[in-house]
Amino acid sequence: MPKLLRRKKKLRAYVPAEIEDADEDDEMLPDDHTNLTFFQAGRELESTYTSHSYTKKEQEKLSEYESFDYLSPQSYSYTDWLRTAHVQVEWDRWFMMGLIGFAVGIVGFLLHQFIDLISGTKFSVAGRMIEEGRFGVAWIFAIGYSILFVLVSASIVVFIRPSAGGSGMPELIGFLNGSRIRKVFSFKTMIVKFFSCVCAVGSGLPIGPEGPMIHLGGLVGAGLSQLKSDTLKFKLPILQKFRNPKDRRDFINAGVGAGVSAAFGSPVGGLLFAMEEVASFWSIKQSWMTFFCCMVSTATTDLFNSAFDGFKYTGEFGAFKEEKYIIFEVKRGIALNLVAFVPSIILGIIGGILGALFIFLNVKIRRYRSSLLKRINNKRWKAACKIGEPVFIMAIMATISVFLPSAFPCTPFRCRLDVDTSSPKCLTDRRHPLHLEPNVELYTCEAGVNVNYNDTTIFYNRSYSQVATLMFVTGEEAIKHLLSRDTHLEFDYGPLIAILVIYFILSCWSSGTSVASGLVVPMLLIGSLYGRIVGRIMVHMFGIHRVGYWTWIDPGAFALIGAASFFAGVSRLTMSLTVIMMEITNDVQFLLCIMTAVIIAKWVGDNITHSLYHALMEMKCIPFLNWEPVILHDKKDNVSVEFFNAGQVMAKNLVVLRPRESVANVAKLLLNCQHCGFPVVKEVEGTEIVCGLIKRPELNLIMLQEELFETNEESDVEVPLLDYQQFIEAPKHLEKPNEGPVKEALEKYCNDEKYNDLYIDLVPYYGEAPICISETYSLYRVYVLFRTLGLRHLIVTDTNNRIAGMITRKDLMGHNIELRLGPLIKDALKSEAKIADNIMQEIHDTTREAHGAIPEAHDTTPEAHGITQEADDTAQKEDKQE
Repeated sequence: MPKLLRRKKKLRAYVPAEIEDADEDDEMLPDDHTNLTFFQAGRELESTYTSHSYTKKEQEKLSEYESFDYLSPQSYSYTDWLRTAHVQVEWDRWFMMGLIGFAVGIVGFLLHQFIDLISGTKFSVAGRMIEEGRFGVAWIFAIGYSILFVLVSASIVVFIRPSAGGSGMPELIGFLNGSRIRKVFSFKTMIVKFFSCVCAVGSGLPIGPEGPMIHLGGLVGAGLSQLKSDTLKFKLPILQKFRNPKDRRDFINAGVGAGVSAAFGSPVGGLLFAMEEVASFWSIKQSWMTFFCCMVSTATTDLFNSAFDGFKYTGEFGAFKEEKYIIFEVKRGIALNLVAFVPSIILGIIGGILGALFIFLNVKIRRYRSSLLKRINNKRWKAACKIGEPVFIMAIMATISVFLPSAFPCTPFRCRLDVDTSSPKCLTDRRHPLHLEPNVELYTCEAGVNVNYNDTTIFYNRSYSQVATLMFVTGEEAIKHLLSRDTHLEFDYGPLIAILVIYFILSCWSSGTSVASGLVVPMLLIGSLYGRIVGRIMVHMFGIHRVGYWTWIDPGAFALIGAASFFAGVSRLTMSLTVIMMEITNDVQFLLCIMTAVIIAKWVGDNITHSLYHALMEMKCIPFLNWEPVILHDKKDNVSVEFFNAGQVMAKNLVVLRPRESVANVAKLLLNCQHCGFPVVKEVEGTEIVCGLIKRPELNLIMLQEELFETNEESDVEVPLLDYQQFIEAPKHLEKPNEGPVKEALEKYCNDEKYNDLYIDLVPYYGEAPICISETYSLYRVYVLFRTLGLRHLIVTDTNNRIAGMITRKDLMGHNIELRLGPLIKDALKSEAKIADNIMQEIHDTTREAHGAIPEAHDTTPEAHGITQEADDTAQKEDKQE
């Protein structure tokens, strides 16, 4: 290519100003589902083994999302950029991973310190007022204090960045799967999500910080690795080699794992979570680097937590204490017993059913909220409703926390002294094998008096409130109480059931409001509650055993298994969840029971609904390719896509380009079609052969550079070459068809005749040797190619290697495959039915012929019988003669 070798001059591209995208939230959800039934199959109530059914408007919404490749196009411009990018150097990649881990650890430390400070102030002040009997003042303070922070949390989301609401997990998973989602990784999103999460969780809403912390980890990974910010308008001229789709996604993956590590203190769990839940493309090298990032994140968070408590320096910098390093530490392990697997299976079934119910109700509430907001035309009233909803939930929660404990009687301190008695006079510390926790909430119950008995201090007439112990504390503290060991009689059925119902409903309602919120703490708390109930039932049935075969019956152990089962029933995680539960509790003895409950909960839940994050992606119409294609005919018959080929799902009648095209033709093409990928073909011996693929963003950027236009005559004038870095850093709105400056330029090229004689040489810019497959290639293998290579387009050729069509990511989504293969499946089933009928007819005819021959056989039977009778008579005579 002699002409290309002259292209030494690099052109600094004209880059139009970034167009501000409209921010998105649940208000923008399609609303043409009102004619569907409440339990409509294929909607919220659908097995994981079925494809989601999208309405017409939802399909339109889904088509608005653009995809992007995992790997950069193999163009001349890209390979020229590689020569100067030093991509083979590895030390800077490890350095960036460590830097991301350190930054995420700092963010996690600050997040939890702010939350502890806000929530600790609320409960300590309101608790003193309640102990003094000033319920009205305590309620007013709790309501006012909590609503103040909820107002701040919701307001900054509604007015500054609506997309910062929620956990951000569906958008994060969709982005890493290959769908481009706006505003997910901006600096403004990060700031709003951080402070919204701090205020919402600290106020006492039934939500958790873990989901936003995971999103914040991804935001840190995206921002630090690129060393630039569109919001802050800066771009550092270093480590530019990381500014490509593959490296950006890899660093975001590592940031997600670091976010889990900072939230739970679980580095191995963070690595497995990133691999199991959010990553769509993985490698051993990525595992090593993500593990290093998670390790640094956990060490950073634990290091600063060791020295500060509510931003107060404790003077123990570097001392990793168990109560801070292991957030739900189990103080005493219990030997496992084979019989314990029976209640573990039961808890797994309960977790799967309740988890599916939680997902179903949560998605229904979100859809109902969206439909209500769409009926409000006034923007101010709409914003007021979005802010007012979490405020109303907070008012309910604060009222319940203050007044519900008074609905239940105080419980005297008690522990099992012998087999037959339970005494209110007993030790309340851990010196007794069966005890009550010393930090239970008294509420308005009698504090009692100290009595010295046999040189031991005991409490007399002391009592506590079971409901206040679980409701008038943070979610983490409540979980610690439920997981405590040797506290068989600490909580009764009534308080456990009441709090379970309240927390289930309010957390399901809170998730999806206009605040940054997660669901990990509510999931663990809900599971611990019903696990504790099962544990109390076991104690009631078999009693309390301090030694012997039944010592494994402890309500705290079943609370742990229940927490894991509900977490699995909602998230459908397995490996990462099991490791996280081990790392946050340090209870290895019940590992097998937890694994059993987790896998049972997943199996049960998968047969009822999709997982929560995937259900939310479907609700938000975010394109996503699962690991395996799931295709059903008439929503009941499983169909193997191995029997179908690429030609049966591809799009035909493609718009193609030549390596050298006139400016006017390219402008007309871009204005008149909405495609995002264009095959480049050249004529060889009268046949058009595929030689490359170029995408709309590259074309749009090229069309804005008039310096690249050439005349038809050969000229010695050196034409500049656009550097690949310009394509990477081009504004995102260039991907959209015909917007802003691009539309103006294209219309000018179409209307001005001089551009009919100007040409663009696309050879340096299109991806050479794009992946092409034959139209007879197995559809299943096509799906595997897309899923493993992260493709956006796949060119299909006929048997003569001529271009026949193209397949995109969205073409391989379950509902699209079912739509295109539906008639083919029906024809195949009809053919199979016809063949089966012919076979049955042949069998029937053969049977009739066989039955027709039977009478002849019967006609000969009497003669045969006669011969046999004569032979018998002769034999009898011979016997007599003998």
